[in-house]
Amino acid sequence: MEITLDTKIYDLLQEYPFLEEELIKINPKFKKLKNPILRRTVARVASIKQAAAVGGMDAVELLNALRKRVGQEPVEVEVTKEQESAPSWIAQEPKAILDANELLDSGKNPLAEMSKLLKTLQEGDIILLKSDFKPEPLIEEMRKKGIAVFSQQVGESEFFTYLKK
Repeated sequence: MEITLDTKIYDLLQEYPFLEEELIKINPKFKKLKNPILRRTVARVASIKQAAAVGGMDAVELLNALRKRVGQEPVEVEVTKEQESAPSWIAQEPKAILDANELLDSGKNPLAEMSKLLKTLQEGDIILLKSDFKPEPLIEEMRKKGIAVFSQQVGESEFFTYLKK
């Protein structure tokens, strides 16, 4: 299996189980992969590129560190970073505020919890998700469902992700 930026974390760990510990050594934020719920759910949709964003690191750096550990040659890939400006709707009072870290620590999946909550809200309602990482897999999955999403770093290690139904 050739490891690319689009390789899903779940597939990577199925093929190379020893990389779980290597990922944690590379970035301690990846210790969340030990959470079985996260492993079965978010890891199935999260790519290496998205995992790098969650870990606050360069995607190509992570890719090449993993490739090196399995004996694959490093690659040069250009990754463009999207800069989006904050939409006006994030100024609205959120109908709900979730903490992704608390959810993960209690064994819950933020993506599943967000999906459940969205079903109970009215069109135009806002949810605020707080986390110590940028939840790229959740952002992508919500956008696929037609949910407007904006995420911003608000502190050294704090992200606010706004979702509008």
